[in-house]
Amino acid sequence: MLIYNAEILTMDKTVGNISNGWLETEGKKIKSMGSGIPQSIPERSIDARGGILLPGFIDAHTHLGIIEDGIDFEGDDCNESTDPFTPQMRVIDGINPFDRCFEEARMRGVTAAASCPGSANACGGEISVIKTSGRRVDDMIIRNCGIKFALGENPKRVYNDKGETPITRMATAAVIRDGLYKSKRYAHDMNSYYSDNEDYEPPEYDIKCEALMSLFDRKQKAFFHCHRADDICTAIRIANEFSLDLVIIHGTEGYKIADILAKENIPVICGPVICDRCKPEMKGLDLKNTAILSENGVKTAICTDHTVIPIQYLPLSALASVKGGLDYNKALESITISAAEILGVNETVGSLTIGKDADLQIYRKGADPLELMSEPVFVMINGEMVKYENL
Repeated sequence: MLIYNAEILTMDKTVGNISNGWLETEGKKIKSMGSGIPQSIPERSIDARGGILLPGFIDAHTHLGIIEDGIDFEGDDCNESTDPFTPQMRVIDGINPFDRCFEEARMRGVTAAASCPGSANACGGEISVIKTSGRRVDDMIIRNCGIKFALGENPKRVYNDKGETPITRMATAAVIRDGLYKSKRYAHDMNSYYSDNEDYEPPEYDIKCEALMSLFDRKQKAFFHCHRADDICTAIRIANEFSLDLVIIHGTEGYKIADILAKENIPVICGPVICDRCKPEMKGLDLKNTAILSENGVKTAICTDHTVIPIQYLPLSALASVKGGLDYNKALESITISAAEILGVNETVGSLTIGKDADLQIYRKGADPLELMSEPVFVMINGEMVKYENL
């Protein structure tokens, strides 16, 4: 399919924006693009009429499909809160792709999202980045990208109510260290066995240790739920102890230690942004957070934490951060290429680049993609049109 007469915001820093540009897809991929009028215009081409063409948005932290819309306990599979350390849980085993919020995401141009286990446990399980179109989650996966950990109030509150460990920040960190150390030793024993199976026996199978092994060779990232600045520093401390590839989720008080995060080269997924200060550890919530982090050189993404904020308000969340001082282009990057880079899926999504997935959207001329009243008139995922209105 050919799209022409478009203002193309590629979000590809090596290409930049293309005025009066065209883009061609073939199958699931972006085949070619350029400026001016294409040499030939096939019959089924789309005239963007000067509208804005840009990549589909990416929500870097949600519970999409694992907490179903309008359903209570029966549709909530986010937290296996019978055990404070559950790295063996895989979010894909709890996602319902028929939840109507997938359609609401697509209609607002959100073409991919990281769906995550919750933060009731010190370790909640494996995170997956998925497309928002599909009927079987196995066909929607871009990548299983990391393991979810949590510090702060959530594990304290959940297990204090049960009268079990952990009920302090110290105990939460200790539970995480214990699990990581066991897995690291397990990995060492497995490597010894593989290198010399005559002198070494394999360790007894441990599903938790198996789930964490990918962290040590950095095939997956460690995503830490943290709000307070001191909890963020604990996450950094643990990550450094075990040489983990760390990502901070929420980072509500990140602006208090933006220089530390920059020095440690730790990215932050900020959000939810447009919400109340619903618990003590969020009392420092401020719209300036993402702006200050960005100004200090911290790579940032913006998330809704759906269902906390419905996923269709991801662009509005980015715009709220602009109100807080974030550069507008940085706001667009935070829900496209920066989100993809933080999640480790930038080789396939996040920008309009030849060879990447054809996940894209078009807005009418003069529209602002981040404004509340804006809606894309055209959305494509994996080269398939999922929304189309006459331009």
